[in-house]
Amino acid sequence: MKTIRTYNNIAEKGLNQFPKDSYRVSPDEAEPDAILLRSQKLHEETLPKSVLAVARAGAGVNNIPVSDYTRQGIVVFNTPGANANAVKELVLASLLLGSRGISQSMAYVKTLADETDPHELHKKVEAGKKAYGGGELEGKTLGVVGLGAIGAKVANLALSLGMKVIGYDPKLSVEAAWRLSSEVVKADSLNALLSRSDYVTLHVPAVEATIGFINDDAFAALKQGAKLINLARGELVNEQAVINALDTGKLAYYIADFPTEKLIAHDKAILFPHLGASTVEAEENCAVMGAKQLIDFLENGNIVNSVNFPAISMERTSGYRITFANDNVPKVLGVVLNLLADLNINVIDIVNKSRDDIAYNIIDIEQRPTTELLQQIASVEHIFQVRCV
Repeated sequence: MKTIRTYNNIAEKGLNQFPKDSYRVSPDEAEPDAILLRSQKLHEETLPKSVLAVARAGAGVNNIPVSDYTRQGIVVFNTPGANANAVKELVLASLLLGSRGISQSMAYVKTLADETDPHELHKKVEAGKKAYGGGELEGKTLGVVGLGAIGAKVANLALSLGMKVIGYDPKLSVEAAWRLSSEVVKADSLNALLSRSDYVTLHVPAVEATIGFINDDAFAALKQGAKLINLARGELVNEQAVINALDTGKLAYYIADFPTEKLIAHDKAILFPHLGASTVEAEENCAVMGAKQLIDFLENGNIVNSVNFPAISMERTSGYRITFANDNVPKVLGVVLNLLADLNINVIDIVNKSRDDIAYNIIDIEQRPTTELLQQIASVEHIFQVRCV
C-alpha cells in the first residue's frame, strides 16, 4: 500500500486518480511515499525520510524548498499548463478592463443608487458614458513576455481578437514554439517589446533573473500610456517603479493579481485577489495532473514535469525495474552495469538522463533484484537514491 499525504483542499477529481486498493491518501499520513499540495509552505517543515516526491498542484513552486529536496533525492513536480486556460481567460478580462473603463464606470453607477428621478438618472448615466468611454482591442499591439503554456494561449487568443502580438522569451523551447501562431512577432529584447506594445502581459516564473525585472529602466522603455497586466507573480515588478509610472502617466493602468497596501490605494491600479487559477476546472486539472505524475513515478519511476530532476520515461514491457539517482559525474552508470554483469544479470532496457548536477537512470532487468543487489548499487560512489519499482 502506497501512501500520499495531502495539504490544502485538493480537488476530489484529483484524489480519485489514486486507486483505493493500492493507495491510502489523507492529510494524516505519518510516513508518506509522496506529498500532494497546493499552497502549503514547506520551507519550515521537516519531511519524513519516507518521502520520495512532492507534487505541487499548480505551476509555481515558491512554497517548496526545491534545492534542499534535490540534495535529499526528492523529486519535485509541478503542473504546467493545467491552469493555462483559466489564466488566459482572466488576461482577456484584464485587457477589456484596461481598455473600456469598465470597473471605473461600474463604481460610478453605484454612486447613482440614491437617484429616484428617472429623468435625472438617465442624464447622469449618459454623462458617465461620456466620461468612461474607452478604446477597442482590435488593431492594438499586445506584448507577451514569456511564451510557455499560458503565454502561448494568450498570444493566440489576442490574434483571434484582431490584435497584433509581439512575444519575448529568451528560453523559448521547441515545444512552446510549436504552440505559437506564426503571426506572433518575436522581439529581440524586452525593451524592444516594451517600446512597441499598447498592452504588456507577464507570464514568466519568479526566479533570480526575473524578480523585479519590470523596474524604472523597463518603464523608461515602455510605450507612453501602455497598460501592464501581471497575473504571474507580484515579485516580477518593482512596486515603487509601478507607482512612479502610474503617477507620471507613462503607465495608464496596472492590472494585477497581487494587491498590496500601496497599490490598493492607487486609482490606476486594477487588482484581483489572486484569481488567476481560481476556477473549478483549473483546480481539478492541476490536481489530476499532479496525482497522475506521482502515480507514474511511484509505480514506474518515470518523471514528467519535474522542476529539479530530468524528464525521463521508459515503457514497461517485461522484467523488473530499478531506478537510481546520482551526481552527474562520469562512470557511475558504467559501474552499475559492470556490477550487474558480474552477477550475470541481463539488462533488458535502459535509459539515462541528466539535468544540471543530477543524473537519473531507469534499468529493466530479467531477474528480481534482491535487497543485497539494491544495497550494492546504493553503495556505489555518487549514487544517492535507489529504488525497485
